[in-house]
Amino acid sequence: MRKRYFILPLVFFLLVALWGNVRAQSSDSKYFSETGHNVKGDFLKFYESNPNAFFLYGYPITEQFTSRDGKTVQYFQRARFELRADQPEGQRVQLTPIGRETYKSTGPLDVNNTFACRTYSETGFAVCFAFLEFFDQYGGVKHFGYPISGFEYHENKLVQYFETARLEWQPWKAEGQRVVVSDLGRVYFDKLGEDPTLIAPVIPINNAPRNLTRLQVRAFAWKAVTLSTDNQLFFVIVQDQNAQAVANASCTAVVYWPSGAKDTTTVTTNSNGVGIISLSFIDQPYGSLIYADITCAYNSLSATTTTSFRIWY
Repeated sequence: MRKRYFILPLVFFLLVALWGNVRAQSSDSKYFSETGHNVKGDFLKFYESNPNAFFLYGYPITEQFTSRDGKTVQYFQRARFELRADQPEGQRVQLTPIGRETYKSTGPLDVNNTFACRTYSETGFAVCFAFLEFFDQYGGVKHFGYPISGFEYHENKLVQYFETARLEWQPWKAEGQRVVVSDLGRVYFDKLGEDPTLIAPVIPINNAPRNLTRLQVRAFAWKAVTLSTDNQLFFVIVQDQNAQAVANASCTAVVYWPSGAKDTTTVTTNSNGVGIISLSFIDQPYGSLIYADITCAYNSLSATTTTSFRIWY
């Protein structure tokens, strides 16, 4: 049995947008590689003015745009920012009351401990225990608004709704980390019926550098079935956490043959994040399965996938 490998200088038909030359990032904008979106202007100033911004707001999940409700907004994992151009500088960004807008009661839970709670006459609800500590530590009414519910169970979690957020209890975490802000940004985005294409990652403003936090590797064979003596192609696609192409990733393919033999070859992805491997083989057993494990690496990141094809006749 003879086998040989070579890399084909092909441009694969599944193209991913090319990235331009990297230039210095504007101080008026910041690109979040984690979700593939930019924050700029007043929204960026507001975000960076809070030392706990990621913890409270999360990463951006859209660009700034005009919402279906007519407001200039930007969605984050745990919040929505609104721009009020008629307000003085420093007061132009407001938090959408997404807690109030997404709240639907599942029925209150009885706490019965007035010593560990603080009741707000404005809404008639109390904040208690670890939720009260968290509430006070991260801005209180100024950030979260007033409580609009007591303790309730939602999605099998103990939660409490506030005007601009929802707190939830995660008992599996370490002491002092069990209260977190719920990811209501996408929930409200979907409730308003915003354009889902706005969630898709975009190119950084001014071609600012992006940071890779995770590799995604996919591979498939050109032909699902082949002759016993034939040629085959493996297409390897490497993308980052936002499904953007990763060029110059180093991939190693280990091919397992029906005889028990295995062979190894390498390929480097092109500017579209694609690597192509060609196989030539003779006299493979009818009905046998030939598969390959493919591992790709870029800097300190790596990921693995598997693909296969069958000898049909």
